Amino acid sequence: MASIKIPTPLRAYTGGEAKIDVAGKTIAEALNNLVAQYPDLKPHLFNGDELRSFVNIFLGSEDVRFLDGLDTEITPEDDLRIIPSIAGGY
Repeated sequence: MASIKIPTPLRAYTGGEAKIDVAGKTIAEALNNLVAQYPDLKPHLFNGDELRSFVNIFLGSEDVRFLDGLDTEITPEDDLRIIPSIAGGY
């Protein structure tokens, strides 16, 4: 199974788990499997059925938005990361 690394602020919704094994052949299927395992994560990742604009998904070092987005195919050996955007400034 592929795995998804959960950022620290979202670990409260995964029982403190930092890395979750997920089933799926695409990023979308993996994310759907993740929120099926941890339903409290869904509103933090999705707005309805759409991934929130401030949530970035990486496959290795590649932002999936520059690949095939949520339709990007994955293998059981792949490592995914959720990286929330951080805003701020002066």
